[in-house]
Amino acid sequence: MPIAQDPLSVEVTLPREDVALLTVEGYLDVDTATEFQHHLANQLHHGRRHFLLDLSAVPFMDSSGMNIILRVYQEARELPGSVHIIRPTSAVRRILDLTGVSITVPVSESVEEALARVDGEPGPAGARED
Repeated sequence: MPIAQDPLSVEVTLPREDVALLTVEGYLDVDTATEFQHHLANQLHHGRRHFLLDLSAVPFMDSSGMNIILRVYQEARELPGSVHIIRPTSAVRRILDLTGVSITVPVSESVEEALARVDGEPGPAGARED
């Protein structure tokens, strides 16, 4: 008998007008990636430029999830904006490190740390706009 997978849960909160915090819970894979992408697209549509992705309750993420994160990262940079991953589980962090995503997309240990990065700390490329 197959093991039932919990559905993906995405809770969106707005720490500030231009910042969306998406708290993701469940498997982020080919079966749930479209729902995750819908939430991100909705926030982009409503003018959010900075995306904080709390992945602390994501036990597994495949290439579908990574591709969506990289896609929103590219879209946010063009605004200009940013994407930050917060507290990924060890399994997700391992995937992010192995694929190099964690080099491109900053990983923070807290919402406060990610917000500090949004507020002007240099990004991964060292570029800073004053």
